This record gives sequence, structure tokens and C-alpha cells, in this order.
Amino acid sequence: MNNVPVCSSNYSPATMKPTGDVLTALRNLMKNLPNNRGSINAYIIPSNDAHQSEYLAARDERRAFVSGFDGSAGTAVVTEREALLWTDGRYYQQATKQLDTNWTLMRDGQPSTPSIDAWLAKALQPGARVGVDANLITAAAWTPLQSSLKTAGCTLLPVVPNLIDLLWKEQPAVPHNPLLPLATTFTGATIAQKLATVREKLADKRASVLVVSALDEIAWLLNLRGTDIDYNPVFFAYVIVTPDALYLFIDPAQMRPQVEDHFRANGVTVEVRGYGEVHAVLQELAGNSSTSATPSGTRPLVWISSGSSYALVALVPEERRLNDITPINLMKAVKNETEAKGIRDCHVRDGVALCQYFAWLERCMADGTPVDEISGATRLEELRSRQAHYQGLSFTTISASGPNGSIIHYHPLPETNRPITANELYLCDSGAQYLDGTTDVTRTMHFGQPTAEEIRAFTHVLKGQISLGTAIFPRKVKGQFLDTIARKALWDIGLDYGHGTGHGIGHFLNVHEGPMGIGIRLMPNDPGLEENMFLSNEPGYYKDGQFGIRIEDIVQVVTANVGTNFDGRGALTFRTITMCPIQTRLIDVTLLTAKERDHLNAYHQTVLDTLGPLLREANDLDTLAWLERETKAI
Repeated sequence: MNNVPVCSSNYSPATMKPTGDVLTALRNLMKNLPNNRGSINAYIIPSNDAHQSEYLAARDERRAFVSGFDGSAGTAVVTEREALLWTDGRYYQQATKQLDTNWTLMRDGQPSTPSIDAWLAKALQPGARVGVDANLITAAAWTPLQSSLKTAGCTLLPVVPNLIDLLWKEQPAVPHNPLLPLATTFTGATIAQKLATVREKLADKRASVLVVSALDEIAWLLNLRGTDIDYNPVFFAYVIVTPDALYLFIDPAQMRPQVEDHFRANGVTVEVRGYGEVHAVLQELAGNSSTSATPSGTRPLVWISSGSSYALVALVPEERRLNDITPINLMKAVKNETEAKGIRDCHVRDGVALCQYFAWLERCMADGTPVDEISGATRLEELRSRQAHYQGLSFTTISASGPNGSIIHYHPLPETNRPITANELYLCDSGAQYLDGTTDVTRTMHFGQPTAEEIRAFTHVLKGQISLGTAIFPRKVKGQFLDTIARKALWDIGLDYGHGTGHGIGHFLNVHEGPMGIGIRLMPNDPGLEENMFLSNEPGYYKDGQFGIRIEDIVQVVTANVGTNFDGRGALTFRTITMCPIQTRLIDVTLLTAKERDHLNAYHQTVLDTLGPLLREANDLDTLAWLERETKAI
């Protein structure tokens, strides 16, 4: 799955929500803000929750509610006369079919499309006021937007309460599901051990308070998982760390006895407060009474990421803010040995399920058993559920036949469901959550005779995927610098793809995990690649309305066994840990170099050596025969 949001989209091209009434009601509220706060001329509706999560709980789908577009990325702007939606190339097709005539699609990323702040600065008159819920916009986004509007003579102001919440009469409730304590046999470190490292980092930065708002960081630090957001094993909470205390802000109903036992077993005392108390406690800790001055007379810093909400960041006096990526974000990205082994192990079990699925699917094609996108995805989920430590899917399966594969973030619904046949390409992007790791894999298959165009495109996608997967690069190189390696083979024949090439992946956590990644877009917090980071390697190609191709593996960053060492900097490469064959039927072998053929053959031999004994032990001889055929050397 791409390193920009994929799986929270509920693509339904047959559904176009009428938005005239809700826009009228919203504009009435804009003219008369609650609490006698006057009026605003424009209202921004981001695709965020208060924790800037990539995927949202149902109650936070505000932009989808007001616009009808339910892709996982996009920002809506409503003025007195216009309604606009900015989204990127992954969602152009979807947005075109889901937005009604009240909306204008702004194709973000195209040279002719202005940024939101540039559009507002030009469209609004001097003196205009622009509103946004400050809980739903990061401090990093607020600052340049405010500056741009100020230059145009306009004002950006926080609007409370959220105007969409006032209009959404059937808004779902805030989830507060039970928490799952994760044993150290899976985490490899206790909370106390992680906390000690965090406090060392605090001391190094001369900070006395660390504010943590990202849900996956909180889950990782506390060795807890949850189900408050579908497919993402997280829960709604905030954490504040000081040299002497660990505060957890959470719905008290989630603090069951087993969670208290878990904290004691992990050697920590946790001061539990209500979820909504975080603002008051942060204000107190950031004030003069909470911490003493240093010998130089300066106040210790409050470490809060600029990726946190502006509502939180604004509570800290500007002179005391340390706006930097949190140490937890970086610690989480580099897996310890237990986490790394767990991720490798779960990919082996996941590979068994994938091979069973594709072997079954091929048999269905051969004997005429009907299978469609939905029944195929259901079968794959059932096969995964048989594997040890299975906890659920890591995102909605992208099961896409023929032209549906060209929609990058497609997943099937009854009104879009197509049969899987031997006459078209089939793209399957899927993943699962296990207690010991998270998986994400894409394979593109054809069960009949692919066209010459499909073979040519697939082969060049594969060449790029192999090129990146075998790359040797200096330690701490930024992922952005590797992106071209995966694209060059496609660029050589005038093709490209509109998504990133690689994203980090969590350990029984979010399927997309920063701060590193591989893509064209700059990732300012990327610390550079180092050993035991795990990322995806997933170039692709999509021909609108005809087919889609993506090949995705998860790779582990490992030390490269080469003579050169980049003058002592250290040489790294990738180890592919996904275990599933790449269909050779779709490859034009004459386009591969000897090195590329050798690499693919070696990978297939590894897959056979790894999965073959497990299938034989399970007496699954049909899948074993399929695997032996699919991994035959070319």
C-alpha cells in the first residue's frame, strides 16, 4: 500500500451525496458564529482528527460528511459562494465521481492548481476572516497559512466549537473500546525501559515536559493496543512525560484492572486523567509554577512536535517551545531485535495465506467457479485469520479487477464489485495485523493471456522494484533520494505513477508509519535510513479505465556486505521479507538484465525454501504445487 493514505477510502462511484442543504446550513453558521464571535468568510475542513491521524474514526469524518468525498486525503474550503476540495492524484477519479455540482475539484500537485493559502489570498477581500478548528490543523500547517493570509490582509482564527459537529445530527459517538496489553515477549522492552530512554532524550534537549499526541506513539510507549480506529490498533489518548511523572489522558472507562496490572508489570506508575483534561494540565506544566528555572535563569523547554495540533502547541509560550519530532517517533521507527524478528515471522505466516489465496483463485479461474472482488477479499481474510497471532486486517483489502485496478485507492463495494476473470489483470493490495507485526503486500496477477502492453508495463514496474530492492546506499541517507531508483525503468519508456514508492510500517501498529519514507515529496522529519527500519517497496503503473499494476514488498534495512563503506559512513541495503511469488507470466524476460533475473530467481527460491516446508507440514499439496510452479527459475 502506498506511503500516502490508501486504506481509509470508501470509494463508491455510484454514490454522489447531495450537499446543497449542508452547505447552506454551514454558510448560515459562518455568518453567525456561536458564542457571538461574529462571522467568517471562509471555513477550512481538514481531513484530520485531534491527533492528526492518517485514518479516522467514523465521528471524525467531517470532510466526508460535508463534501460527499470519502477518500482518506483532502481538504475542503467553503466560502460564501464557493466550495472547493483539494486532493492529490491518487483520488482524482474518485473525487470526480463523488463530488456533486456544488463542489470544484482542485487537483493538488498539478502545476496549474494553486495552494489553499494562495487561492484564499487571491479570492478573499482584505479584512476577510478565515476559520478552522485549531484541533484539526497542525502547528506546522497553521503558521505558514496564517502568514500567507496576513500578507493578503486577512486573518486566520480558531473556531470553537467545530461547525460541522453542530450540523451533523447523526454524528457517531467517540469510541472508547477496551485496551489490549502487549507482553514484552512481543515488544522486546518494558514501558520503564522505553521511558528511561525518553527521559534521557529530554535531558539532552534541556526539556522538562514532553507532549505526545500521536496515537501510535502512545500505543508503542505504553505497550498497549486498541481498536478505536478501524484497522489501526490504537486508542484515543494523550501522554505527557516529565522527569518525575507519566500522565495518561484517556476515557476512564478504558482503564480496566488488566491495564493497571500491565502498568505494574512494566515497572511504571501512571497518573491517569480524563481525556479532556490534557489542555489544562499542559497549560499548568508550561506555566511558571510547574518547573523551576535552570541555573542560567531560563525556563526548561516543553517538547511538543509541530505535527501536534495548533490548539495544543498554542498553550505553550513560544519562548519555551521545542518544536521537534518526538523521540518516541524515532525510537519506534528503528525496531529492536524482538520487534524485527516478529515482523519477519509474521510475514512468513502471511505468505502462507497469500499463496493459499492465489492458488485457490487460479483453480477457480480454471474450473469456472465464479469469484468477484468482494468474495475474493473475503476468502483472503478468512485464510489469514487461520494464522497464529492474527488480530485483523491492517487496511481494507484493495481487490481490483480490470479497470478498477487503475483506481489507486479502490476497494470493492456492492455497487462497484466486478468479477475476477482470466481476461483481465487483477491487483490485490492487502495486509494484516498480528501480535508480532503488521503486513502489507501487493501482487498483480493475470490468469489468462495478458496483452503485450500489460506485460511491458509490468516488466518495467518489476525492474524498478528490483532496482530499489537491491540498492546499496550510505547510512542515514534520506529516503527521498532513493525514489528515482524505482521510477527510472518506467521513466525510460515514458511512464510513471502518482503515489509514493515506500512507507514505513509499524510493529502491530499503523500500516503507514513515519518519519521516514521513499517518495518524491520532501519528508522534513526523515532522520535518514538506518538498520532495522522497515519500509515498503512498491512502484506501480495505472492506465485510467483499463488496468493497474503494483508490486509491493516490505523490506528491512540491513548492513550491506560490500567492500566499500562510503568512507566510514556505513553501507546499507534492503532485505525483502515479504514471502509471495511475483507472477512470471507477466514478465518479458528479454527486458531483464542477468542481474535482475538472478535476483528474482534467488528471491523465488527463498520463498519456496521458506514456505514449502510449512505447506507440506499442513498437507496443503495443492498450494505447494502452485508455489513450486510459480517459483520456477526463469
